[in-house]
Amino acid sequence: MSNIDLVKAIYLSLSFRLGLKDPAKIIDEMVSWVKGIPETEMIELCIRVFNEVLRPSIYNEAITEIEYHKVNKAKVVILSSSLRTVCEHMAESLSIDDIICTELEVKNGIMTGNSPGHPCFGEQKAIRLRTYCEMNSSSPSNAWYYGDSISDLPALNAVGNPVCINPDKKLKKTARQKEWKILYWKS
Repeated sequence: MSNIDLVKAIYLSLSFRLGLKDPAKIIDEMVSWVKGIPETEMIELCIRVFNEVLRPSIYNEAITEIEYHKVNKAKVVILSSSLRTVCEHMAESLSIDDIICTELEVKNGIMTGNSPGHPCFGEQKAIRLRTYCEMNSSSPSNAWYYGDSISDLPALNAVGNPVCINPDKKLKKTARQKEWKILYWKS
């Protein structure tokens, strides 16, 4: 990442946190950064991030929840704004049944800097959740969704069993108002 890209990333992060810019536009701008990168390099980066950052940070309580749902014959699905390669490794590591995530467009082995659809974020998560349930003859009212950010609100509103894990300030306030389950997990 160049110094300019790093400054842009900091600016976009602050814009997101302060609500100064539409999150969908921030995601689109960040996706454009990968234009011209070979897909193999992106896959290698995602695998490295998964192994070095994500895998060590998996909460024991998350593993327990996954096992609880599997014992009760539920299909466990990752619904994430993360990229497919990251989600695939997480799914394999935790024996997850399926993945709904953000895809990036690739042509001739090179990243185009575009997403073939909308990034899996905010309202798009709720849309994909409902679509997935419909395609699998299930009802969102029977589904569980675990979220930690106010950006998860549409998906949390779409299910019958919303659970907030270490919620950010805005989500915590909403969860309390709606009397949703709030859990605090520790690494």
